[in-house]
Amino acid sequence: MIDLHTHSTYSDGSDRPAELARRAREVGLSAIALTDHDSTLGHEEMALACAAEGVDYVVGVEVSLRDNEFPKVRPGSPPAPRNVHVLAYFVPTNPAHPVQACLAELRHDRDLRNVALVDALVERGFTKLDLAYLTELAGNVHSIGRPHFARAMFELHPEIVGPRTATSWNQLFTDWLGDGGRAYIPKASMSIESFIESTRDSGVVVSIAHPLVNYLDDAPLSSAERTMPRVLDSLRERGVVGIEAYYGSNDESTRALMVRLTRNAGLIPTGGSDYHGSYKQDIALGRGRTGDLHVPDHVLEELRAAHADALVN
Repeated sequence: MIDLHTHSTYSDGSDRPAELARRAREVGLSAIALTDHDSTLGHEEMALACAAEGVDYVVGVEVSLRDNEFPKVRPGSPPAPRNVHVLAYFVPTNPAHPVQACLAELRHDRDLRNVALVDALVERGFTKLDLAYLTELAGNVHSIGRPHFARAMFELHPEIVGPRTATSWNQLFTDWLGDGGRAYIPKASMSIESFIESTRDSGVVVSIAHPLVNYLDDAPLSSAERTMPRVLDSLRERGVVGIEAYYGSNDESTRALMVRLTRNAGLIPTGGSDYHGSYKQDIALGRGRTGDLHVPDHVLEELRAAHADALVN
């Protein structure tokens, strides 16, 4: 069993890499990928910790990119750019590599967006919230993510958002921080194609995170079999290699459907829990939200083969 979608304190997770590696061993993972947002800064600490715990480790990252081929269409609104979360594996850590230049650009955009989000929330009554408070929560200014904003909103202004519960935590993202929320700030404009171009000759393998969240919008799950094949074919043609079919927040039947659609499209079904530690208390490392997630070891073998092929070709 493996988990190829996890976050640490180097982005918006609550666990240090050493703690994450220890938990991986305790729950029986044979391999883990650290996929912090826009950053591989946790790589050295994670590599050392995984070696000490006897857990195979993959250098990964999660980035937010634009898919201009499939704009969002909502009734009564003009088409809007689609923001898609993308996972990349076997990422070069050399600061001079073009991939790292892309990540630095995305981090800079995130820093600017966080400042804008602070301003937007202050204007809407969260007057005690500031960048210094968020930086203390995150550990450094470049690691600030939406979970840190959510935590600060509950801690500083319960009179606005109410007491923190699992339900109110999720609702806060819908009402305030998520796409369509009252303080939502659009993400970066880097395209999927631009990011993939930066990975050329590096052996990086690109996979789409939680594909139904990215592409199904408000359509019913029953429409996935009709709409997703065209999306998956397009992504494959543009250089995407994997789809996170084994996603930790989907139930078993949905995962099975996505594995089938992914295989039919000639892509590798990747998978992970999307673990954030205490910031997403209902998601268990390796087991996901429903507790029955099981990403098979052969997925990593297929990704390693794709990585080797990319280096040769």
